[in-house]
Amino acid sequence: MSAIALRKVSVTLGGRRVVSEVTATVEEGEWVALIGPNGAGKTSLLRAVAGLLPCDGTVSLLGTPLEALGRRERAQRLALVPQEPRTPPWLTVAEYVLMGRTPHLRPLASEGAADVEAASRALARLDLDDLVDRTLGTLSGGERQRVVVARALAQEASIVLLDEPTASLDIGHQQQALDLLDALRASEELTLVAAMHDLTLAAQYADRVLLLDAGRVVADGTPEAVLTESALARHYGARVRVVTVDDAIAVLPARGASR
Repeated sequence: MSAIALRKVSVTLGGRRVVSEVTATVEEGEWVALIGPNGAGKTSLLRAVAGLLPCDGTVSLLGTPLEALGRRERAQRLALVPQEPRTPPWLTVAEYVLMGRTPHLRPLASEGAADVEAASRALARLDLDDLVDRTLGTLSGGERQRVVVARALAQEASIVLLDEPTASLDIGHQQQALDLLDALRASEELTLVAAMHDLTLAAQYADRVLLLDAGRVVADGTPEAVLTESALARHYGARVRVVTVDDAIAVLPARGASR
């Protein structure tokens, strides 16, 4: 059974089709990177899968059509980490991460011991125990990113969607964030789908790459198969070199000829 199954999924915003008839599957435990030029439809596709944007076609999570799942059931299966999450600066780290338990609560119910325990596990897993009493407004960008991931982990969903998980992070924190996600994928048996701009990082961490252009999937396969110089030139309009160093793919910009 696939974690995510999409059949002819289309999204229209402001009268313009931004995602067009996407058919794809993501298997349980897989890490799939969504790549493509700006405006390709990556964020819109993620939000449609999460049920936050209306769409045509069919989205299924773990074998169940999205429309057959209530909001709580959907959130128990899938967590979304947006590119710019709302992080109220006055909330403490502990309070924010505990909010990840909301899908498991009945209306008007308060968090119980099991919810506090789940949040505590997430905080410990991301090495945030020393920050639990800090307010979000006092955190660095890297710390805040870890807290956002902890909230998603506390949700205990088996599918996690991430929109640019390394945006605004320096190279050290990018590596830490992706290494952490990769470790969590193994230890928590997560399925990850991440929209990524950095093609070298996508190649190093993802099992599979979906290349979108103008709302359509134009390539689907391993990083080696999708990240070719000709494909990136055609869909990104970029001059690049794709090289392999110690079995890792790197996508490097190629300077144009001098004028």
